[in-house]
Amino acid sequence: MTLWVRYERDGAEGFGTLEGEEIAVHAGEFFGMPAPTGRRLPLSAVRLLPPVQPGAFIGLWNNFHAAAAKQGNTIPEFPLYFLKNPRCVIGPGGAIHPPAGYDGKVLYEGELGIVIGRSVSAADEAEAEAAIFGYTAVNDVTALDLLTADASFPQWARAKGCDTFGPIGPAIATGFDWRSARVTVALNGRVRQDYPLADMILPPARIVSLISREMTLHPGDVIACGTSLGALPMRPGMQVAVTIEGIGVLENPYAPSV
Repeated sequence: MTLWVRYERDGAEGFGTLEGEEIAVHAGEFFGMPAPTGRRLPLSAVRLLPPVQPGAFIGLWNNFHAAAAKQGNTIPEFPLYFLKNPRCVIGPGGAIHPPAGYDGKVLYEGELGIVIGRSVSAADEAEAEAAIFGYTAVNDVTALDLLTADASFPQWARAKGCDTFGPIGPAIATGFDWRSARVTVALNGRVRQDYPLADMILPPARIVSLISREMTLHPGDVIACGTSLGALPMRPGMQVAVTIEGIGVLENPYAPSV
């Protein structure tokens, strides 16, 4: 398994593979043929960026059996998805802020994120699997009161696309076995979500295959696989940590509006 990261150092951006407490710097195209340069940087000397800046940022709803059973939802045969504003993406350590003037509930939702590595359209599951570059951790932040503010029109894009509502990271793991992994979310160190990815209703390759029937997916696009039980509101001052063993810890503070 390889961990890919993007970083900023002295005003310049770069990328490479994370090896312990060092980054092996690479050059070339991230989703092309990246090559090691031989340079190594201590992790302490850089600021980690989101490991990808997606062109399309897609999120799933109702994709875990346990949550569907508790909420009384039917089991979907096709991904129930929405689009998040790709400009909402922030990296590890970046602060999550509620939108200006909003004093309603803001939820964390720890999720597995699929990162697309090659363009894919109308793909079968084998082609879709081959198009997956790797996996990352996502916090699909939601302004719950905006989602339901108008009874005639659930506002998914508005509620989930606010600035800073898309933490991604800390790395993209290639060769990652999602079937044996769990997602945990801790608020100030207290675990509030802890669920197995094997409980997914639609697995990653099927998700990519089905969505690619309707939209072409391109390198760098991200699909958040949905969340399970335990998504709750955050309070200002909390540290929110999404952990997926093998990928790492995506930690962000939740701060008041700026």
